[in-house]
Amino acid sequence: MKVIGIDLYRVRLPLRSTFETSSHRKDAIEHILVRLHDESGLDGWGEIACGNGPWFSAEYVSTAWAVATEFLVPAVLGQEWRHPGELNARWSGIAGHLAAKAGFDCAAWDLSARRDGVPLTVALGTSPRAIPVGVSVGIEESNQRLVERVGGYLDEGYHRVKLKIRPGWDVEPVRAVRGAYPDLLLHVDANGAYRPGAESDEVMRQLDDLGLAMVEQPYPGRDFVSHARLGQRIGTPLCLDESIEDIADLETMLALDAAQVVNIKVSRVGGLTPALALARRCAGNDVGVWCGGMHEFGVGRAANIAFACDPAFDYPPDLSGSDKYFARDVVDPPIVAREGYVSPAPGPGLGLAVDLARIESIALDVERRRAPD
Repeated sequence: MKVIGIDLYRVRLPLRSTFETSSHRKDAIEHILVRLHDESGLDGWGEIACGNGPWFSAEYVSTAWAVATEFLVPAVLGQEWRHPGELNARWSGIAGHLAAKAGFDCAAWDLSARRDGVPLTVALGTSPRAIPVGVSVGIEESNQRLVERVGGYLDEGYHRVKLKIRPGWDVEPVRAVRGAYPDLLLHVDANGAYRPGAESDEVMRQLDDLGLAMVEQPYPGRDFVSHARLGQRIGTPLCLDESIEDIADLETMLALDAAQVVNIKVSRVGGLTPALALARRCAGNDVGVWCGGMHEFGVGRAANIAFACDPAFDYPPDLSGSDKYFARDVVDPPIVAREGYVSPAPGPGLGLAVDLARIESIALDVERRRAPD
C-alpha cells in the first residue's frame, strides 16, 4: 500500500452547551481531519484531537497543524507500507506532538481495514460488541444545575458519570451528586488542577468518603511521586491520564505504585498503535484500564469505540454519542448512545460515511498534497 495523497481539514464545530474543566471553558471544538489516499482509490480518515489552546497539554490545534503540514505529511506521502504500525517508524524522529501523530496513525488503520474489507475492530483484534458508556460532566453554575444535568444523563441510560473538579469546586458539588444518586458509579477528574499540600490533602480526604470509583489526575502530569504518596493516604483508587503518554511513563507509574488505573486516550498517546501496546501492558500488570476521549468528532469517536471493544477494558469509557456535543457531526450516520450503549459500525474501516461535502464547506483551512508521479 502506498499513500499518494493527503488532505488536511481544519474544522470547527459548535458545542450544544459550554463545557468547563479546571483549566478553561469552551463553546466549540476545533480539530484537524486527516484523509489519506492510496493508489487504488481508497481513503482512510483520522482525527487530530487536541485542545484549542495549550491547557490539556503543550500541543494544541495550531501547533498540530504546523507539525502535520511541515513534518508528518512529508514523512508519510509516497511511502509504501503493509501494516499501519510501520508508519510510526516514519515519524519516530519527530519528538512529541502525539495528537498530530495519532491522526495519521488512525487514518492508516482505517485505510488498511478498508483495503482488507473488514471493520476496524477486526483489524485491531478487538471484540465487536455493544459497550456500556459513561459521560463526562463539566463544571456547572451551581450544585443544583449539576445534579439536574447528571439526572438527565442517567435518564438517557448512561452507566457511569465523571465530574470535572477544581479547587473551590470539588467536595460540595460531588457530595450533592452522591446524595441525589447514592448508587451511581461516579468518579472525579481534576485534570492536574491541585498541588500537594495540606489544603488538597483535606479535599482528597473528604472525597475519599464519598464512595468514588476513582480520583483521576489530581496532580500535574509529571508528578508521579505526589500521586504515589496520595495513594498511600486514601483508599479510593487513583487514575492517571495526562501522566501517561507512553510505555516509559507506565513503567514509572508501576515502579512507584503511583496509581491503580489508567485512562488511555488514543489522541494523547499517539494513535491506535501505541494505545494497543499500552492496553496490553496494563492488562498484564493488573492495572485497571479504560478509554477516554477528547471531544472527538465522529471520525475520532468511531476509532475510539473500536479500540474500547478491547477485552482489556473493564470500565465504561467516555464515549457518549456525538449528539451529546454536536447538533450535526461530520459522519453519517451520527454516533448515538442507545440506552447507555454504543456499538462499533459494522462496515469496513471506521464503518461510517464521512460527510466530505460538509467538511469542505465548513473547513477553516485545507491543505492538499500529492506524491509526484
